[in-house]
Amino acid sequence: MVLPIVNVTTTHEWTGWEHLPKEGGFIAAPNHISYFDPFTISHYLYKSGCEPYFLGKEEVFRIPFFGRLLKASGQVPVYRKTGRAVDAYRAAVGGVEAGKCVVVFPEGTLTRDPDLWPMVGKTGAARVALQTRRPIVPMAHWGGQEIIATYGKGIHLVPRHRMEVTAGPAVDLTDLYDCPIEGAVLREATGRIMTAITGLLEGIRHESAPTVRHDPRRAGQPDIGNFKKEQT
Repeated sequence: MVLPIVNVTTTHEWTGWEHLPKEGGFIAAPNHISYFDPFTISHYLYKSGCEPYFLGKEEVFRIPFFGRLLKASGQVPVYRKTGRAVDAYRAAVGGVEAGKCVVVFPEGTLTRDPDLWPMVGKTGAARVALQTRRPIVPMAHWGGQEIIATYGKGIHLVPRHRMEVTAGPAVDLTDLYDCPIEGAVLREATGRIMTAITGLLEGIRHESAPTVRHDPRRAGQPDIGNFKKEQT
């Protein structure tokens, strides 16, 4: 169902397939700029030979028909800010250990950065990578925000938009494998992941990201949900 949509509405420039593991499970960690992102990332990974499995917010799984389709295809709902959030973590770990490509957006929600640079990440992706000791591959993409604007309304399919997607070498976390998976270790691993993603996006956009990464908490913005709606 995804392929006809992206083939008709987008063109693409893809690089970095050589960094995707050929065997065994791994975590794909892209930036998050638009609700169109799952289509962009699915297309890229599927055409590379990887079958992607996403962690996505639970609200999406409540959409009639589409939610049932997501569950039937093995996608994993995330019940944010609830006791059930651990279920998604366990499912992600199990998926990676079973040899799947599990896609985790480390930011946990659409970026709040005003210029759409990656913001401070949450620790979920790092936790899965450290628990499984499997590769975490940083990804960056650009273009989806032209189809569905970040925290905007409406879908703009005409003219066809160009999606640029790349993947980089797996983030080296091997020196953290024997450390307790907690606090400072998770923040260090997450920082490395976000730095790698940001570097890839700088290459796509041909410009430099801010030296200080946007932090929603410091900016007084909510962790989840449409922060622009909260401000109105």
